[in-house]
Amino acid sequence: MKNQALTLALLALLAAFFLFSSAGFGQAKPRARDLGVPLEGTPGPLNAITDVTGVEVGHTTILSGEGRVEPGKGPVRTGVTAILPRGKASFVPVFAGFYALNGVGEMTGATFVEEYGIVEGPIMITNTHSIGAVHEGVLTWRYQKKLYKPLFADLFAALPVVAETYDGLLNDINGFHVKKEHAIAALEAASTGPVAEGNVGGGTGMMAHRFKAGIGTSSRRTREGYTVGVLVQANHGSRRHLTVAGVPVGLEITDLLPMLNFPTPDEGQGSIIVIVATDAPLLPHQLKRLARRVPLGIARVGGLGENFSGDIFLAFSVANTTIEDSEKVSPVHMLPNTLINPLFEAVVQATEEAILNALIAAETMKGINGNIVFALPHDRLKDVLRQYNRMAR
Repeated sequence: MKNQALTLALLALLAAFFLFSSAGFGQAKPRARDLGVPLEGTPGPLNAITDVTGVEVGHTTILSGEGRVEPGKGPVRTGVTAILPRGKASFVPVFAGFYALNGVGEMTGATFVEEYGIVEGPIMITNTHSIGAVHEGVLTWRYQKKLYKPLFADLFAALPVVAETYDGLLNDINGFHVKKEHAIAALEAASTGPVAEGNVGGGTGMMAHRFKAGIGTSSRRTREGYTVGVLVQANHGSRRHLTVAGVPVGLEITDLLPMLNFPTPDEGQGSIIVIVATDAPLLPHQLKRLARRVPLGIARVGGLGENFSGDIFLAFSVANTTIEDSEKVSPVHMLPNTLINPLFEAVVQATEEAILNALIAAETMKGINGNIVFALPHDRLKDVLRQYNRMAR
């Protein structure tokens, strides 16, 4: 027990270090609304997935090295993002639904979600080749924290949810720099409150629509008083399709394309992971319906679910808290389907804004072999919106 306590204390210090090193606490960078982008709907107080009560988010960001890639040495531009549906102190399951628009990607635990309709424990996002390390980190963390119901004695089984997008254009992805300790650090760093966006966590080395992107989040409040929150890891899309508030920004800003010192991949290659949270009392089949509306929000920004893109989504509800008891019938609440349309609208709007927030918060990054992915220029974006009479102010 002493060794476990010491290990957890060291991991807490590591979490604090990585949270600091991931470029600050919370939403310190400009967001879509700060630039005057006209967006529909009413956000929650934080305009983040953490507006849903109990949801916590944490990042571990790993940045090191410059120059030519040496597998195992760097340069490193990667990380881990953790989403805890009920926070760090609870392993009570949440009802959940899964949907993939285009399945060229991975989300472990998805078959369990499809079969049981629940998620137990955290939801993690990282780079494509780090799923295994993050998976191991979640299992280690849950075991050390005793966040499980034993099968018998001290044994437990878990199927963590770990999703990925590919950051190998900027990051030494074959160097396997993400370790289980980085996943544990992201979990320990998780908190309610503002969420850091852009070049942080799992989104550190990602790009979308050929601009630097990464993590983005947004939320909506419905007239009925429910909250829907969305978090994206955006690494998808082509430049010519990029659309902001209905304006063809990608056709107006055609320069600042990535400078890659090897053959440029085809446009549209990449992926997007979207996690939807709500406090509305929904059952798994209804949450799958929410997840199926995510592509409508992606499409509003110009994503098409291209052939080589992994567009994978998961929605969960924190409303029902009695579903963990496997020994007796559990009472649950369900919103009637006739009242679900405002939640569909909220998912579409929050997904659109979360992608824009990822693009706007991200900063230009140089990675392996001197490859550069440029940030979306804020002044030029505003100029284009003014040209089309689409500025909010």
